[in-house]
Amino acid sequence: MRTLVTLGVVIVALFAALFAGATWSDGSLTPKLALDLEGGTQLILRPVSNETITDADITQAIDIIRQRVDASGVAEAEITSQGSGQNRNIVVALPGKPSQETLNLVRQSAQMFFRPVIKVGAPAAGTPETAASNLGTPADASSLDWLTQDVLDEFAKLDCTDTKNLTGAGSTTGDPAKPLVTCQVDGSAKYVLGPVEVYGKDLSGASSGLKVTQTGQLTNEWVVNLTLNAEGTTAFRETSTRLLDLPSPRNQFAIVLDGLVISAPQINSVIPNGKAEISGNFTRESAATLARQLNFGALPLTFTVQSEQTISATLGSEQLQRGILAGLIGLALVVVYSVFQYRALGFVTVLSLLVAGAVTYGLIALLSWTQGYRLSLPGVAGLIVAIGITADSFIVYFERIRDELRDGRTLPAAVSQGWARAKRTILASDTVNFLAALVLYFLAVGGVRGFAFTLGLTTLVDLLVVFTLTHPLMVLLARTKFFGEGHRFSGLDPEQLGARTRYVGRGRVVGPDEPADAAERRMTIAERRAAAKAAATSTEGEDA
Repeated sequence: MRTLVTLGVVIVALFAALFAGATWSDGSLTPKLALDLEGGTQLILRPVSNETITDADITQAIDIIRQRVDASGVAEAEITSQGSGQNRNIVVALPGKPSQETLNLVRQSAQMFFRPVIKVGAPAAGTPETAASNLGTPADASSLDWLTQDVLDEFAKLDCTDTKNLTGAGSTTGDPAKPLVTCQVDGSAKYVLGPVEVYGKDLSGASSGLKVTQTGQLTNEWVVNLTLNAEGTTAFRETSTRLLDLPSPRNQFAIVLDGLVISAPQINSVIPNGKAEISGNFTRESAATLARQLNFGALPLTFTVQSEQTISATLGSEQLQRGILAGLIGLALVVVYSVFQYRALGFVTVLSLLVAGAVTYGLIALLSWTQGYRLSLPGVAGLIVAIGITADSFIVYFERIRDELRDGRTLPAAVSQGWARAKRTILASDTVNFLAALVLYFLAVGGVRGFAFTLGLTTLVDLLVVFTLTHPLMVLLARTKFFGEGHRFSGLDPEQLGARTRYVGRGRVVGPDEPADAAERRMTIAERRAAAKAAATSTEGEDA
């Protein structure tokens, strides 16, 4: 009984969370739909490169763009290549109405560079300064000798308050071996940056979180943590050593993405181990955004957006309705078979399927709200297949119970023994299904992953329902007169099952041809043992 109450509390909490999300947040009581059922936005990205474009370049770019999209919370996006050779494009199709931030993550296509800051100025255009007369060959990437008259003229001319200078483009990334004049991504400042010293490909990972002091105490300050590979560690160690002793703003390094500065932190200490921490006036959201940009900013190619358009659903609501109808027909057939085969016991199957369906729906809606999951037509197919898998678990359990009844056990004993045998079979079967879904999910792409996800999810729900609803419910039903005495409509009538013996209550069983009152003339096992013991005692007394 306690297990049933716990399951009820979990289901109520699940739908209460959905209702709260729909009422006070951006949640919904219905799952979001994928591209094939709802439509969305399609972007075609064309690579900009004078060198040969390889299959490896395109594959790596698709992987990084997919990581960007997944990190933004958008699921079921379709990212594919189109064309061949130098004319190959990347097509990105995003379901629903993606946010502007997500679209920007896709559009940002340039490589990421780490450049030292040489000069910082107000964002508006101004009067050019005069270059120093004694300029020589720059000794390093932070040298003031990079500030030639051409560079200063370009710096003065640049107007970062003009939004057209804040879009970024492949041509603005500049020559890695030369200085770059560019803007802060939000238009708040403009920079002269030295040559590239660390490349984005040398960044192993980035994450956001609350700052932890040297004593291990957690603060309320949000920071971004960077990790570099071996090559990047060496380069950053040398760069941070030099920048540490320079006056502001030359003690800063700029992180440049798509030709614009996304962050320009100051060096406060030498970074010897390739692990750096960026702090500042971060919020939780801004720190997470910078971490995503750092993680997925380095593409092997530079891209321009060739086209961007809204696309309609490829299958639409009609196919969704047909999929749902197929699921309902399958469910109805399972119900008819269960009731025909198991009589009243079949309604336990019906109840279990309804609870499993409710839990699955609630979980999908919750994942859609919190994780951006979208239900595709292959996902619907996975749900339909799950009806048979779930029903199979109940059949295995019921047949084990009936086998025990055929051997003459009482219903409570048959439920206990049948469950001990059935749960091993159910666990083995569901484990195989889940492993298959897991392998399919990680090895496949596109709609196949949607099928694998719902198949794996419903397999877990099947185990939850069988263990917390079906078995505890059978334990309770075994104590009732209707099921416990094997009513002919219960589905557990020993005579209909062809039992060698049949139980009639109170632990007594009779043969298949004996009347029920014959049980009064038959002894129970305990009675036979007591009689045998009494007879043995009597015999010993007579011998004495």
